[in-house]
Amino acid sequence: MEKIRVLLVDDEADFRRPIAKRLDRRGFEIHEAGSGEEALDYLEANPIDVVVLDVKMPGLNGIDTMARIKERFQGIEVILLTGHSSTEDGVEGIKQGAFDYLTKPIELTHLAGKINQATEKRRREIEKKREAEFRTKMEQQMVATERLASLGTLSTGIAHEIDNPLAIIKESAGYMRLVLNKDEMSGIPRQKDLSNAVDKIEAAVDRTRRITHQLLGFVRKQEKSFMETDLKALADETLEFLGKEARQNNIEISIEAGGERVIWSNPYEIRQVLINLVTNAIHATPAGGRITIRIEDQGEGVALTVADTGSGIPKENLDKIFEPFFTTKPPGQGTGLGLYVSRGIVGRLGGKMRVDSRVGRGTKIVIELPRCQPPVEGEITDNENICYEILNRIKGEPES
Repeated sequence: MEKIRVLLVDDEADFRRPIAKRLDRRGFEIHEAGSGEEALDYLEANPIDVVVLDVKMPGLNGIDTMARIKERFQGIEVILLTGHSSTEDGVEGIKQGAFDYLTKPIELTHLAGKINQATEKRRREIEKKREAEFRTKMEQQMVATERLASLGTLSTGIAHEIDNPLAIIKESAGYMRLVLNKDEMSGIPRQKDLSNAVDKIEAAVDRTRRITHQLLGFVRKQEKSFMETDLKALADETLEFLGKEARQNNIEISIEAGGERVIWSNPYEIRQVLINLVTNAIHATPAGGRITIRIEDQGEGVALTVADTGSGIPKENLDKIFEPFFTTKPPGQGTGLGLYVSRGIVGRLGGKMRVDSRVGRGTKIVIELPRCQPPVEGEITDNENICYEILNRIKGEPES
């Protein structure tokens, strides 16, 4: 148990030092100061739980010293010692925030008891403050969760409604293209402009469909396609898929894979997450920059990291990047759904996603995935057996 740290402040050394020694023998950690000014300087550099403070001192008196302590060092309790004066000083001190006051000559057991009581009060105040902060944080998270749930419901409803007219627009655009390409249409005025207009309609339909499919994919109950999943192979596929765009932007992508990289999971969803993260990294990284896909064996789990040397994410945006439709990309270059969908996928796979970013230094997104998806409680499945086989192979134990 840590000792209670006490600062004993009194200008009379012949009184202060014997008290300090006797409190020290009782197990307190005692520090001394000979004036109010010296006490304030000491508190600037040293943590203290309780200050025992003489009221009558030359220079800065005890009441004024306590007022400055309360102003500058919140949470420190003060016990006043009154000597030659009346008890009015002690009463005034309590009105201004002192824990209690004792009248000289003091009885040491009484003083030690007051110090313990003041420390207990301080401990309760700290716990109360922590509980209040935790409660506030939980309430904020609940509000954010409810807001995201409402947004998800609203968004998917809109996505369903949009899909049907999109199909009609796509079909009509295809029919227009068919008509424009007929021989009897050759030579009509501005045929090329009309063809370009159809191209734009089809491109806009395709982009809108990607958005609606991402939204529907986030909330749709997934058919779990769990199998042995080689994360290095998925990283290679992602690099093959996005390598051309990276090279065009003069960005180097590398893969670092150490230890066992096979897990029992859904490779299709992990690949979608990787493509989302690497695409974001490419868009955030300037020419000459680097992107690293790192796979680290963590025993019964695996860490999959995508790190870039890009522009980084401002601190004020870190809490928003997983919200749907939040994007800092120029209009038309981002849907704001990539990280939102990716975090949902990682959660479904039993993993966690966290982000570490510094403006001007780059961003690192770490995904921690279990080696095997935990089975439903009370249910024994083939998946669970295969999970055990994978774990046994990693540990070098014979497969059962």
